[in-house]
Amino acid sequence: MKDTHIVYLGLGSNLGDRGENLENAIDNIEERIGEIVATSAFYVTEPVGFQSDNQFLNAACKVETGLSPTEVLETAQAIEREMGRHSKSVNKEYTDRIIDIDILLFDDKILESPDLVLPHPHLHERTFVLYPLAEIAGDYVHPVFCKSISQLKDSVPASLPQPQVKSK
Repeated sequence: MKDTHIVYLGLGSNLGDRGENLENAIDNIEERIGEIVATSAFYVTEPVGFQSDNQFLNAACKVETGLSPTEVLETAQAIEREMGRHSKSVNKEYTDRIIDIDILLFDDKILESPDLVLPHPHLHERTFVLYPLAEIAGDYVHPVFCKSISQLKDSVPASLPQPQVKSK
């Protein structure tokens, strides 16, 4: 029997029916990566790192998986491609996207390879990641900063755009 791991994924969409895109991604993650044991609310956020008229919908989910970090990455990228996303950036600049699936945390693993850095290297500075992640993993201690996700969220400067929970 394979070892079971806990992986936290960040999800985002700012094109098309954003809610449906997140739901489709969640369904694909459940089918191909592992059992989703928690999902955050969907948060409306402003684009970060590029200009766009399209707001994002972001969420986070906690998944129990038997896959390795590389297998999770490859599967997440395959889901993105199948949903219509073909590149992470254009000329190294972020662009609008149908779906984005990022590995935020994988167990307490610290990893730095050309293809994958764990924990996600920008997790601690992005409100669109920290708010949904704190909802489902507020007490989780970041293995590099040794602070809980809630503490990291609360230490983000108030000047950064604050996500809003999407009302149904």
